[in-house]
Amino acid sequence: MRVVDLGDPESVLRDGFSGDRFDAVVSCMASRTGSPNDAWAVDHRAHLNVLEAAQRSGVGHFVLLSAICVQKPLLAFQQAKLAFETALVASGLRYSIVRPTAFFKSLSGQIERVRKGAPFLIFGDGTLTSCKPISDGDLADYLVRCLEEEACWNRILPIGGPGEAITPRQQGEALFALLGRPPKFRSVPIALLDVIIAGLGTLGRVAPSLREKAELARIGRYYATESMLVLNPQTGRYDADATPSTGTETLFDFYRSVLAGGAPPDRGDHAVF
Repeated sequence: MRVVDLGDPESVLRDGFSGDRFDAVVSCMASRTGSPNDAWAVDHRAHLNVLEAAQRSGVGHFVLLSAICVQKPLLAFQQAKLAFETALVASGLRYSIVRPTAFFKSLSGQIERVRKGAPFLIFGDGTLTSCKPISDGDLADYLVRCLEEEACWNRILPIGGPGEAITPRQQGEALFALLGRPPKFRSVPIALLDVIIAGLGTLGRVAPSLREKAELARIGRYYATESMLVLNPQTGRYDADATPSTGTETLFDFYRSVLAGGAPPDRGDHAVF
């Protein structure tokens, strides 16, 4: 293991690459919160430091784990990711930019509350969005394939997990079915998020500590209203059929394993509920 300061380009080169020869870089770095300062420091600047060190060290291939939500960049972290994607494409290195849909850990926050008898929380009627969730293992396999398969080279690659796209309501229905209980939902109005965002945005002008909270609220609203699927640029609509699938493990397989006693994911800063 090598410990480096990713904010220091010389540390990345000296302590990370250390004069050794590497064939490829696979980067899964991402900002913890998505706040503007964090996003531009990690999703953009730290990645640029790694890219520059990779170029100086003779690396031939850079595999980047990005995100499918950059198709509609309304938030700081999406803009930071896109800025680095642009730099990578222009770098001259062979690249594979992987844009996955939702992760299992992002959709697992309500398992325990539902198990304890609470309703499953949804925004609106629970059908505003959909996604093709992908497991960590299936995504890791796909990243490795990018190193080996020429069809994945010098391409931007949206990817989802196996099966049909599912809505939050379907996620809740499946969870209750696995528990042998009738579905019970509680709807959170999107308008409530708008009020929170407006209030935090106003207060953030005089209290800088609230600016980050306002951005986090915007991130929450984005995921409550935008599907994690391929966006058709002609129609402006999300297209499940155009979203490629890979792997074997479904979200409902994962729910089943957690309910049977498996370890739930460490969601950290990804928690919403």
